[in-house]
Amino acid sequence: MLKGKKILLGITGSIAAYKVISLARELVKKGADVRVVMTPSALSFVTPLTLATITKNPVHSAYIADELTGEWSNHVELGKWADLMVIAPLSANTLAKLVTGECDNLLLAVVLSLSCPLVVAPAMDLDMSDHWTTVGNLKILKDKGVNVLDFDEGELASGLVGKGRMKEPEYILEIVDEFFDLKSNLKGKKLLITAGPTYEAIDPVRFIGNHSLGKMGFAIAAEAVERGAEVVLISGPTQLETPSNLERINITSAAEMFKAVEEHYDSCDSLIMSAAVADYRPAVVAENKLKKEKDSLQSIQMEPTQDILLNCGKNKKRQVLIGFALETENELENAKKKLSNKNLDLLVLNSLRDEGAGFGTDTNRVTFVFPDRTQQNDLKTKHDVAKDILDELEKLV
Repeated sequence: MLKGKKILLGITGSIAAYKVISLARELVKKGADVRVVMTPSALSFVTPLTLATITKNPVHSAYIADELTGEWSNHVELGKWADLMVIAPLSANTLAKLVTGECDNLLLAVVLSLSCPLVVAPAMDLDMSDHWTTVGNLKILKDKGVNVLDFDEGELASGLVGKGRMKEPEYILEIVDEFFDLKSNLKGKKLLITAGPTYEAIDPVRFIGNHSLGKMGFAIAAEAVERGAEVVLISGPTQLETPSNLERINITSAAEMFKAVEEHYDSCDSLIMSAAVADYRPAVVAENKLKKEKDSLQSIQMEPTQDILLNCGKNKKRQVLIGFALETENELENAKKKLSNKNLDLLVLNSLRDEGAGFGTDTNRVTFVFPDRTQQNDLKTKHDVAKDILDELEKLV
């Protein structure tokens, strides 16, 4: 489950920091992409060179990585990059700063920019772990949704015996495994997802297309992989980076997308058709570039493209079909017709009249149209919309 997962490992100033070396090694062995952020105090307990060698990634410990070149560590980028952040060990000092929102080092800045769940493994001496401030601060983190691991008991650095030891790396590794396993609700399911536009050639130079960038489809594909699904992503022309751990098939035209979907449809458990496929294409593609004639281009005869969803709906067996509709008028009425005509289980409707929705944006406001009901959702990021869509798919599957 850890193959390709992006894990941010935070290390603070505690003698238990040396144990994190073995945790980093095991995470890497399991296929995780591990990046390390250390507080200045942590540098006294373990060296960045050791962790960089194990993870094969630079270790971040300061805002400015190189004062001569001005290279800096982008805390926002790190916070958005990770699928999970683990702070081990978590010192009493950093614990208190997390609760109050202080931001006097890079690790704290990363946490404030974090867009993924956080796991913390506190470590401190007996009197510190029992102190009312520590007890209260740990409770606040738990109440805010942070996964706080309990202290282990045993011999401490001071020579005292009692509560305060950090959980062993093996236990933390199990927690990380369980985190991703719990998200694997689509494990064993094959999802076929389409994304992006299609380009229909007029001549060797020009084409008819649309403004789709593929962001919604790629967000769905990435989230589906996170949930353990086997994903085949069929994408029209786009500059988006391929999400990890899936098969990507690049196409250009509607005909090419029809063929690619047809080849994989019988073996899939669900087709999510988020691509903006052209409804029409030039009936004849000119062999040479069409020349400008006076002030207007000669007429172009158009013909309909093959309807991918209609074909899949007619041949549906066990598959769950999810389609998309972008409308500008009579939105709900048109969506319900499309849902029925194409034998869909769910249609995701969005309108160009809604601010922040449609092509090219990082947000979307959609309405879920089911055979028996509709559900209007708030404006959300496309990443969160993808989660909502897959939540519904899990119920349908």
